[in-house]
Amino acid sequence: MTASRTAGSDRRGGDGDRARLDQLLEDDPADLYENAPCGYLSTLPDGTIVKVNQTLCSWLGRPAGSVLRTRLRDLLSVGGQVFHDTHLAPLLRMQGAVREVALDVVRDDGSVLPCLVNAVELRDPEGRPLLVRATLFEATARRRYEREILTAHRAAELSEARSRTLQQVVVQLAGATSVADVAGVVVQQARSALRSRGAALLRVVPRPVAPDGDADGAVRRSELVVACCDGLPAALLDQLATAADGRIALELAEGLRVVVPDERLHGRRPELAAALESAGLHALVVVPVSADTRRLGVLLLGLGSSAADDLIDLDEPRDGVLSDGDVDLLWTLGRQAGQALERARLHEETTRQAARSAFLLHAARQMAAATGVGETVDRLSELAVPRLADVCLLDLVTQHGARRVVARHGDPARQHLVDDLLEWAPPARELPFPARRALAEGRTQWFSAPDDAWLVSVVRDPRELAAVRALELASIVSVPLVAEGRSLGVLTLSADRRRGPFTAADVEVVEQLAHQVSLVLAKAQRYELETRTSHTLQATLLPPHPPAVPGMTVAVRYLAATSGVEIGGDFYDVATLPGDHVAIAVGDVVGHDITAAATMGQLRSVYRALLVEAPAPSAVIDRLQASWPLLGLQRMATALFATLDLPTGLLHVASAGHPPPLLIVDGRAEYLPVAPSRMLGAPPSPAVEWSGVVPAGATLLLFTDGLVESRTDDLDSGLARLQAAAERWATVGADELCDRLLAELAGAHRADDIALLALTRDA
Repeated sequence: MTASRTAGSDRRGGDGDRARLDQLLEDDPADLYENAPCGYLSTLPDGTIVKVNQTLCSWLGRPAGSVLRTRLRDLLSVGGQVFHDTHLAPLLRMQGAVREVALDVVRDDGSVLPCLVNAVELRDPEGRPLLVRATLFEATARRRYEREILTAHRAAELSEARSRTLQQVVVQLAGATSVADVAGVVVQQARSALRSRGAALLRVVPRPVAPDGDADGAVRRSELVVACCDGLPAALLDQLATAADGRIALELAEGLRVVVPDERLHGRRPELAAALESAGLHALVVVPVSADTRRLGVLLLGLGSSAADDLIDLDEPRDGVLSDGDVDLLWTLGRQAGQALERARLHEETTRQAARSAFLLHAARQMAAATGVGETVDRLSELAVPRLADVCLLDLVTQHGARRVVARHGDPARQHLVDDLLEWAPPARELPFPARRALAEGRTQWFSAPDDAWLVSVVRDPRELAAVRALELASIVSVPLVAEGRSLGVLTLSADRRRGPFTAADVEVVEQLAHQVSLVLAKAQRYELETRTSHTLQATLLPPHPPAVPGMTVAVRYLAATSGVEIGGDFYDVATLPGDHVAIAVGDVVGHDITAAATMGQLRSVYRALLVEAPAPSAVIDRLQASWPLLGLQRMATALFATLDLPTGLLHVASAGHPPPLLIVDGRAEYLPVAPSRMLGAPPSPAVEWSGVVPAGATLLLFTDGLVESRTDDLDSGLARLQAAAERWATVGADELCDRLLAELAGAHRADDIALLALTRDA
């Protein structure tokens, strides 16, 4: 009795197709390969197995009876079943045959047998499938060979990747000119090479701990300072620095090692072990960074499983054990990083003097561009910290005594420490000791390494002493500001222990900066005095607030230019006339100086005098043109004059070269077609008067060209912008309308004055 079995009982009583099927089964080559070194089976088109040989049954560990009437896909692994349904069956149906398809067959004991499957589909003359014959070849040895080849190929790829990493490191380090650049390159490349969860480079930095007033004699110790970090939490780095505190040389001498949060680490360094586990790391690789025999720092690499939100991770997991190739790569990276760090340090040292010179040149340019005391002190604080120092204090001497105008820390996170000192700063208290002594003696006071005993001797209040201690000051320099024989104040700069004490070269830079600040402050104080004078003159020349006009809401705005002398020739006027009439005027004298302002004042006075006779707007222009030589006015001017009959809304307007008024009615804004005559002061020409009606509820806008003209846009573009903005805010009141228009069109920096009038005829 052979192992081959057929489903004979199911073939009884069949028709012609059944007869052909029986004949095919009788001729089935599986009978010849019953004990062949390959498996053989035949299935119906739906995959049901109807014949199987002994070899396949022995591979499966199942009798033939349990295999028959099952389906081919039922013998496969889960992945094989998916491949059968999505690839094998469709290809067989389309092509009629498949060759060397790799599938995993599941044995009766649950183990998997790799096989290569060849199959052919037999069809009737009409092309309908009748039977599928499949041959299975055991592929365990072949798969093992392929895996060995794959392993060797992967090892070669890893070796090539390490070589490529080293090449990239060498190339990128060659272009790195600072310690930060070097640290960034090393951290990025090391993390990429080991596919670590995070990496960091910590430098060994000497710090003064007990300064005695002499920077050269200060006692120093080494600290680990983070130069670059990517992916490692700050709490872990703090624990590592704490663990190495006081024994950095011993820690670095241990060489490359892997720290695992095991029971031993929990016993010796429980905080460090907890920090590793909290970061999701099962190992931390510590790589010494050295140059020749000097230990410059450590490179840290955190190994761990993928983050919880990573649905797919294409990187193979690491178990914390480094291969020999990884160890060689990391040793080389450590040496390359050390040499690059030393090279960058030397480069920074040799270029520091050039940087100081460039800083002073930049400071001179920035200070020269300042126009006021406030802008000067702001630029000083931005220049001084954090580039030159960590803390900048500036105390100015005013007619009411000293006043602190700058208190800034270079680190925003530590700004509150400087703010805490304001309670003891002038004018609330007298100047602190360094600044007070510098101002009294008129020379620089440099405290290279102030210790706690010195602080106790010079600080006046215990709470102030606590605030000063929190700053961790390592050096203080106070320089008096003197210009034109006057003491303007004191500049005090401080460095904290992270930066280190000032050097003699640093103090020289501070003194040069203070000299620049003194000159600019003296100029700025003179400028502000002139500005206050200009504002006072402007206020006396401009008319008072318009009077209340029955039946009309009036809003006026005047903005002085922000550049040059803050006084100009723009003017406006609103006056009530007998018979429920209102006279309106707006104008602009050419120029932006004291002469223009004086001309404006004379012109407005003459206009008021002419209103006694209540002339028409065109008559006002004609009379001003005729009297211009007699008045001796030195500048030309544009002007627009109008009268409004309040009961009827009848408006008369005449223009002497001035932009036309804008009328807003029912949400629409239109410029009135006023034909301008020549400017006042130019050869006279007859003025043309325009007449029309201002409907109830409408708003009339009069303005000077500072609102619509700029250096970048022409007058037509500005008029179009004003018209669009007026339509957007057509529904608001006169006061709000003025504010909205100025906010949209005026801007923070104005080259010309702006006069704006909004008159709304009550409904």
